[in-house]
Amino acid sequence: MTPDAKPGMSRAQAAIIRNAILTLCIVSLAFIFQPFSVTLFGIGMAAVVVGGLAFNLIPLCEPGKPLSAVIRAAVIVVVVLFIVIGLAIGSAELYGIYLRR
Repeated sequence: MTPDAKPGMSRAQAAIIRNAILTLCIVSLAFIFQPFSVTLFGIGMAAVVVGGLAFNLIPLCEPGKPLSAVIRAAVIVVVVLFIVIGLAIGSAELYGIYLRR
């Protein structure tokens, strides 16, 4: 590696990640608004959540930023998602117990 070379992602790698996230968001919206299939609608609903969370990674998709930073941020987003899902399911269970009394 030469001293002038920037460590991290190249311009092409950053563009591929950014464009993949944007494509996921656009395709998920197309699946939601299509009038033909309920299955595609369900896939679109799940994909829009994933795309919305993945959209948080767009600021990290810059040339020169290390790929490990993008991966680390993605792991943090997924962990927070699972914590929120756990809290939501737990509170729904507790509410069900409350209503049974």
